[in-house]
Amino acid sequence: MAEMSEEDINARANEKARKRKAARDKMLADKTKEKGLLIVHTGKGKGKSTAAFGLVFRALGNGMRVGIVQYVKGKWETGERTALDKFSDQVTIKAMGEGFTWDTQDRARDIAAAKAAWEKSKEMIEACRGPANSKEGRPYDMIVLDELNIVLRYDYLPLEEVVAVLDNRPEMLHIVVTGRNAKPELIEAADLVTEMTQVKHPFREQGVKAQVGIEF
Repeated sequence: MAEMSEEDINARANEKARKRKAARDKMLADKTKEKGLLIVHTGKGKGKSTAAFGLVFRALGNGMRVGIVQYVKGKWETGERTALDKFSDQVTIKAMGEGFTWDTQDRARDIAAAKAAWEKSKEMIEACRGPANSKEGRPYDMIVLDELNIVLRYDYLPLEEVVAVLDNRPEMLHIVVTGRNAKPELIEAADLVTEMTQVKHPFREQGVKAQVGIEF
């Protein structure tokens, strides 16, 4: 069989691309619905909060307003918080965590911090309730609950209440939840779930410590 010419290869590739585009256009034609999404980033791999903050910066670039509640990393000085300080007119950050449980070694204190952060989260969510699709008077278009999955994993908050509040969020409000070991009930309620899978990590395999600009 004779080898195909470059022109034939290009023609075949272009025809395949045309068919892919036609199929995609057909698929998108009936995707007209808009809604506020419940998004969950979970899994053992690195990048859950990083991906959430990527969404934050995308939202800010589109003129949206964002609220962030950090359930664990409250004591850490992080690069994302420093960067977001430059958008103080669009973003509100509440760093309410006490650090990781193995740092505090005080379960009662951790539970108190988790409850305070959850109360703040509910306050932010309820403040967005109003006419559907209306941004008038709405303080946030997106709310990030960073590491909420961690405190749910340790049963520091009532799971049923948390899922109910998130599931009944105001229309057109996006909520992003991060942290490994997301509860099945939260995954079931979510619209979009991404699981980060760890393939290699320098901390475990090379003894590399957490570094500025990568971990914080």
